[in-house]
Amino acid sequence: MAVLLERPAAPRTAAPARVRDPFIDVLRVLGMAAVVFQHWTIPVLSFDGDRLTTGNALSTPGVWVVTWLSQVMPLVFFAGGAANAISFGRATQGGPQWLVVRLRRLAWPLLPLAAVWIPLPHLLLMFGVPAQPLEVGAKLTGQLLWFLAVYLIAVTATPYMMRLHARHGLRVPAALAAGAALTDVVRFSTGFDALGYLNIVFVWLAVHQLGFLYADGRLDRGTPARWLMAAGGFGAAALLVGYGPYPDSMIGLPGAEMSNMAPPTLAMLAVSVGQIGLAALLRPWILRLPISRPLAWAGPRMMTAYLWHMPALFVVTGVVVVGMRLDTPAPGGAFWLAGWPIWLTLLGLTMWPLLKGFARFEEPPTLPYGKATWTSALAATALVGGGLLALTVAGFAPGLTPVVAILAILGGLLVTGPRAQL
Repeated sequence: MAVLLERPAAPRTAAPARVRDPFIDVLRVLGMAAVVFQHWTIPVLSFDGDRLTTGNALSTPGVWVVTWLSQVMPLVFFAGGAANAISFGRATQGGPQWLVVRLRRLAWPLLPLAAVWIPLPHLLLMFGVPAQPLEVGAKLTGQLLWFLAVYLIAVTATPYMMRLHARHGLRVPAALAAGAALTDVVRFSTGFDALGYLNIVFVWLAVHQLGFLYADGRLDRGTPARWLMAAGGFGAAALLVGYGPYPDSMIGLPGAEMSNMAPPTLAMLAVSVGQIGLAALLRPWILRLPISRPLAWAGPRMMTAYLWHMPALFVVTGVVVVGMRLDTPAPGGAFWLAGWPIWLTLLGLTMWPLLKGFARFEEPPTLPYGKATWTSALAATALVGGGLLALTVAGFAPGLTPVVAILAILGGLLVTGPRAQL
């Protein structure tokens, strides 16, 4: 790495303060850009006058190998871990205050999303929009919030995991990986699939913890080590997929019996290690790119892009597929490839005013906040996390659930409000 961090004297923080790391910023921005691009390009959509049918271009035979790189959530969690380690290392007001600041930044942009999507399905139904396509869009808008729900677990655990990191280093992600392996063994040997959801903690916290190792320089072991990490991760994934019960694809596909993502599996963790090793190999070249201006523009808009890129897709789908009855072409064909510029242009034009209108909510309001306690911080986290989980399950489909979920999120924000303490 171009910059190595010194080990701190205080055990609470394994990473001391430093300026922003452009490599981590690139991973976060490119990760979100890849999520948006993939969600915009892989849907295979058709409408028969009553029902909207959704397919996935990556379910085409042989295309699964693309998902080992296009499934970029491992890099997003890794970059988030590094950013959280650096931020927590700079914190001077203690863990609770650090946590509520991060919580506000995660939860505040959800309020305009809810303000639009809670009444919108009811209004569109009144204007005669078919119910089934509308329900698909409303549910998927909420289901994408799974990432924020899981990331909130990682953020909440950061103060504790940083202490473990300072004491045990690489043994922490190794123990989490062992937990993921044991979970899969028990899950597949007993057929108790629900047990696999323990890996939401084991897999994603392990990847997040690798970001801590990057932040304090412990992943800097030279080019051979990076090659070993990349080859070892992808090689282990290949063995797990080839000889184990895991599917080829690293994203969930329609009709598949199981997914490596929901819940995450040991194969997903192996691919995560491979991706991180590959990214570390590419780091010197990445840092030579003229990236400062694009990063400065994209950084304050990442959450907005994540929250609103699917609504943009639903607007274009509603006009083109449902309204004009123009189904998307079969994946891989000439018409499918030729249609990409038009499709992406329509999506970009739809997304632009959403970015202009809602990016201002990325930054929570500056108010005379009081000093947080662990009680108030964890209570706020529980409320916001419960609301995110409810939206992940039910989406914004008409009903009471999204209203209760947003009230919980709003309640969590109020707990962190000016001079709020429990």
